[in-house]
Amino acid sequence: MGNLIGQIIFGLLVGIIAKFLMPGRDPGGFIITAILGMVGAVLGTFIGQAFWGANYQAGWIAAIIGSIILLAGYRFIASGSGVTSS
Repeated sequence: MGNLIGQIIFGLLVGIIAKFLMPGRDPGGFIITAILGMVGAVLGTFIGQAFWGANYQAGWIAAIIGSIILLAGYRFIASGSGVTSS
């Protein structure tokens, strides 16, 4: 249970840093920030494993990079840029 809470806090911090480094209006709030941070850490781990081997685990920098990638994708989808509406 403590590990889960730690991951949530880590994800929230990473998500906040990613939003700070990528300024602009975001359609998400507190929950979206935490989710983007947590999933960004997972994405950062996958990217790191592709470059540095199977034992790589995302640190702060890789997690932030993964979160920025997800935030850019989220903004693209949420803004309706890739969606046609009738």
